[in-house]
Amino acid sequence: MRYSSIIRVGLLGAVVTGVAGGARAQDVPRTYPPAAPLTPADTTANKQQFANPSVLGMGPSKGLIVRYERMPRFGVASSAQVAGLNDFSTEATKNARLSIKGYIPAWNHPHLKVIVGLSYEREEFQFEKLPTTYELYDNIENKGLKSTAAQIAVIRPVDDVHWYLARVKGELAGDYTSSELTKSDYTRFSAEAIYGWKRSPNFSWGVGFQYGYTFGRLSLYPALIYNRTFNPRWGVEALAPARVTLRYNANPNSIFYAGYTVDGYNYIVHLRSPLGRKNPDGTPDANTIPLRTLELRETEVKFRLRWEHEIFSFLWMGAEAGYRYNYAFDAFDRTNADREKIIDSQLNGAPYASLELFITPPRKLLEKAGVRR
Repeated sequence: MRYSSIIRVGLLGAVVTGVAGGARAQDVPRTYPPAAPLTPADTTANKQQFANPSVLGMGPSKGLIVRYERMPRFGVASSAQVAGLNDFSTEATKNARLSIKGYIPAWNHPHLKVIVGLSYEREEFQFEKLPTTYELYDNIENKGLKSTAAQIAVIRPVDDVHWYLARVKGELAGDYTSSELTKSDYTRFSAEAIYGWKRSPNFSWGVGFQYGYTFGRLSLYPALIYNRTFNPRWGVEALAPARVTLRYNANPNSIFYAGYTVDGYNYIVHLRSPLGRKNPDGTPDANTIPLRTLELRETEVKFRLRWEHEIFSFLWMGAEAGYRYNYAFDAFDRTNADREKIIDSQLNGAPYASLELFITPPRKLLEKAGVRR
């Protein structure tokens, strides 16, 4: 029995959830372990092919991932959406992200795969001329917007054509600096479910939904998986609308990608001093409670080029560079019932670069299991 190389399914999706730093929505493992090999007692008569979302030519599965991303200096402009706040502009001298993720096959059989994922992500900002005297920037300066998450992904092949995929993720997203807030204040949840068809070893697709923070705010939207290998060199991997990627297999040890991703983040930020909303005449608004926290929603689109290369049989590296377009970086009132937008911000577009190392099952182990990369 021979299985497709690796099951890769992304996410976004969030617009890939979304968690904005905090709730990185739709952060589904991009790859899954191969099925466990059949026992010697199995015979040709009782062997059964099971469908899955993967196609031949996809990169290796990822067990442990460490990634660092950095952007150079870029402009930031904010405009107040309520009375009593000011407009402000400055430059961000640093915007960096560190992420550590691990995926463990809790159940790994041809007819059922269950993958448990754990992750930690941290995003940092530094601004010019500190303190900026602007509430939002001073409260996230060097603070560390963090996301600690756990998720369970299930792939259930039905037969040699049909398959299901489901994922549930829970995380704590925010600055985690206040003893006044409980874990429930930072908690975020996201989920997705997809039903698919495996038309051939080179073509698999599926439709479903994603529920999460890919676009900054919690939302439900349709999702389309489209994985196809056209020939030994070229293929496409997509989880639309969150991610579309063109793949080029230079050789078994080196793969190039080009495309876009949409990432969403959702953080809870604790304010060092309460922020009171005001009436148009400048007097305090007696109908609203002073804010001690803000909900920060961040959405960005990245146009990227990526290279993955095998260093050792169990260790690969990924180098990525591209251009980041910020769609939203907005702060919302999460205290009062109206959930009004308080600050509308825009981060200027900027290039970015990242370096990643990930551990994968050794090639010899996969060959013994009858799996081709």
